Amino acid sequence: MSEVNLKVALELGMNEQEYNHVIEILGRTPTSTELAMYSVEWSEHCGYPRSKSLLKLLPKKSKYPTRAEGEDAGGIEIADGVYCIFKMESHNHPSQVEPRQGAATGIGGILRDIFTMGARPVALLDSLRFGDLNTDKAKQLLHGVVDGIQFYGNCVGVPTVAGEIYFHPSYRDNCLVNVMAVGIGKTGQIATSKGEGPGNPVLVVGNRTGRDGIGGCSILASHEFSEDDQKRPTVQIGDPFTEKCLIEACMEILQGDAVVAIKDMGAAGITCTTSEMAAAGGVGIDFDLAKVPMREEGMEPWEIMMSESQERMLVTIKQGREDEVITLFEKWNLNAAVVGHIIKEEKLIVRFNGDIVAEVPTQSLVAGPHYKMPAVRPEWIGQLQNADINVTEPKDLNKTLISLLSSPNIASKRWVYEQYDHMVQTNTIIAPGAGDAAVLRIKGIHEGIAVTADCNSRYCYLDPFVGAKIAVAEAGRNLACVGADPAAVTDCLNFGKPEKEDRFWQLTQAVLGIVESCEALTVPVVSGNVSLYNEGPEAAVYPTPTIGMIGVLKDVEKHCTIAFKSTGDKIILLGETFNELGGSEYLSVIHDLEAGCPPNIDLKRENNLQQFLVKTISDGLLKSAHDCSEGGIAVTIAESTFTNAIGAEIELDMIEKADITLFSESQSRAIVTASEDNLLILEEIAKKMNTPFKIIGQVGGDLLKIKINNEEVVNSTVKELCHAHLNPIYEAMGESCK
Repeated sequence: MSEVNLKVALELGMNEQEYNHVIEILGRTPTSTELAMYSVEWSEHCGYPRSKSLLKLLPKKSKYPTRAEGEDAGGIEIADGVYCIFKMESHNHPSQVEPRQGAATGIGGILRDIFTMGARPVALLDSLRFGDLNTDKAKQLLHGVVDGIQFYGNCVGVPTVAGEIYFHPSYRDNCLVNVMAVGIGKTGQIATSKGEGPGNPVLVVGNRTGRDGIGGCSILASHEFSEDDQKRPTVQIGDPFTEKCLIEACMEILQGDAVVAIKDMGAAGITCTTSEMAAAGGVGIDFDLAKVPMREEGMEPWEIMMSESQERMLVTIKQGREDEVITLFEKWNLNAAVVGHIIKEEKLIVRFNGDIVAEVPTQSLVAGPHYKMPAVRPEWIGQLQNADINVTEPKDLNKTLISLLSSPNIASKRWVYEQYDHMVQTNTIIAPGAGDAAVLRIKGIHEGIAVTADCNSRYCYLDPFVGAKIAVAEAGRNLACVGADPAAVTDCLNFGKPEKEDRFWQLTQAVLGIVESCEALTVPVVSGNVSLYNEGPEAAVYPTPTIGMIGVLKDVEKHCTIAFKSTGDKIILLGETFNELGGSEYLSVIHDLEAGCPPNIDLKRENNLQQFLVKTISDGLLKSAHDCSEGGIAVTIAESTFTNAIGAEIELDMIEKADITLFSESQSRAIVTASEDNLLILEEIAKKMNTPFKIIGQVGGDLLKIKINNEEVVNSTVKELCHAHLNPIYEAMGESCK
C-alpha cells in the first residue's frame, strides 16, 4: 500500500467524501499509514458514524451509583466501595468466517475490556444465533462457536454462567455471537484510559504483534457478506494462556500507583488505543513502531497500526517507573516495551526506522464523520402486523406442547452449557438451566449479583420498538425471578446495512424502545456495542438488540430457582393472559407463521411485577419462580417440573380458545410456587403492588395435567415431557444425551 489514492481508500472501506475530508484535515495527501488509521477509526465498529446520534439517547438515570462512563466498559456500585463492571460486544462476522477463532477472540477481547478497568473478571455470558438447526452450515457454526467459547473461557479460568441461543433462517449467512463479561472491582482500583502527563512513558504490553486481524474492524464489521467472500486473513488468533497471565499482571500492576492510563488493544489495535487514550486526556503521543514487540518480520507501518493481534494492552505510566513495570510484566512471561511518550500537542506522531510515517490531530481520528441516515418504515411491516393469525386449534394439545418443548428455540441448551466450566472461581450459586438468570456470590460481602442476556428477535422483526421494549423488560423479569433487583444494562445492537432505509428504521425504533423501557424500570445503559452490516446476499438478520443486564441481591443466600420443590405447594400465576399469539413460538412452530403484532407490554405493570418478585423472594415467601416467555404458560410450567421430576395439576380459565390460553406469550407474567401458609401474605403484597395474583394449581405426582374450564387438555408424564425438551440439540448434533 505504497501509493495513496481514492482507490486505496475505497478498498479500506472509506468513501470518497471521507477520503477528501482526510486531505482537508491534513492539508495534504495522507501517507499510507495515516489513511489506514483514519479508515479503521472512522469505521462503524470504532467511530459509530451512523449510529452515535442514537446512542446519545440511551438513558443514564440509575438506582445505583454508576462508574466509568466513557471507558472500555461501564458499571455500578453494588455495595459500599464494590463495583460491578460489565460490557457486551459482538464478534459476528469473524465467527461466520472462522467460528472457533472468531468466538474465542470475542471472549478474549471482552475480558480485556473488563480487567483493563481494574476489575477482576468473574463471569461470561453468550447470546448466540444461527440458521436453521437442521442445516449442516448451522451445525458447523454452532459446533465451532461453542468450541471457541469453551476453549478460551475454560482455559482463562472465567466461568460461562448464562446466555441464550436461537435458531432462525435469517441468521444463515450471518450468525450472531454476542459475548458479555462481568468483573468486580473496588474503589481506588478502578482504572482509566485517560492519557495524561507530558513526558510519561507509553508501553505496549502482552503478546507480540503480527499480521492476524489486520483491518478486521473495518473490513469485516463494516460490510455485509457476499457468497464469494474470502476474509480469513482478517480473523484474529487467540491465546487464552497469555490472556490469563495478562489478567494477573494487570491486576497486580493496578494495585500500585505506577499506571496513569491503560487500554485494551482491541478493534483497530494500536491506532485505536493511542488515538483514544490521547484524545481522552487532551494530549498527544509520540511513538516509534520499531520498538513494538513483533512476531513477524517485514511488517509495514500501516500493518502494525491496523493489526488486531490479541492479548495486548497500551499502558501509560509515571516517569521513572519503567524498570519496575517492565520487570512485573516479564515476571508473568509477557512482553513489555516502552514505545513512546505523552506529548503536550494534541497529535499522534508515528515513527518507524527514523522516519515520521504519520502525524495527525488526535481529535480528528476519534471525532470522525457523523451521518444522518434516512429511516423509512417498510410497507411489509404493516402487512405482517395485519395478517390473519386466527389459526385452527390443534386437536391434540398434549402433542402440541411436546412439539414446542422439542423446538430448538425452547429445547434445553444443555448440550451447549455442559461444555462450559461454570463453577471455576466457585462463585456460581444458580447454574445454567436452573434459573431464569445466573446468580454469583461476591466473596467478602453479603450482596450478590445476577446476570442475564435476552432478546426475542422475532418480536423485533414484527415491531422493533415493542420488541426492544420487551427485551429490556424480560431481562429485568429474569433477574427478578431469581430475587435480584434489576440494576443496569449493556446492549449489543445487531442490525443490517444502515444505508438501507428500512434497516436504519429498525435500528432507530429499537433504540427508542430500549430508552422507554430503561427509563420506566430505572436501569441505565452503562456500556454496549453496535454491530451493523449483518446481512448476506438475500436479506439481513432479524433485528436483534441484545440486552445484557445486571441485578443486585442484598443477600445472595435469598434467591429462587425455576424448579417445583415440594408436593402440596400452590402454583400461582402472576399477571394476566390475553389473546396475543402474534410473533409467538406456537404460531411459528405449529403453524409455520411469523406474523401479527408482538404482545403488548405495560411497563408500569412490568415494574410492579418485578418489584413484587424481588420483595417476596427476599422475604423468603416463594419456593420457585419462572418467567412466562416463549411457549406461554404451558411451557413455563412444564419446565418447572423437570429438575425434581415432580408434576402438577393445573386449572386455567379459558382465554378465547384453549391454544391461546396455553401458548399466548402475554408479557409481565410469572409462574411461582409457595407453601399454603404464605398465600395470604403473598396475596396481600400482590394487592398492594397492583400485581394480578391467581392460584392455578398444586405441585405433586409424576404427571402434568392441565384443565381449561374443567376440560383436560394436557396429560403427560414429566418424564415424557423432559425427554422431549432435553434431547433435540443432542440429536441434531449427532450425539446422545448422557
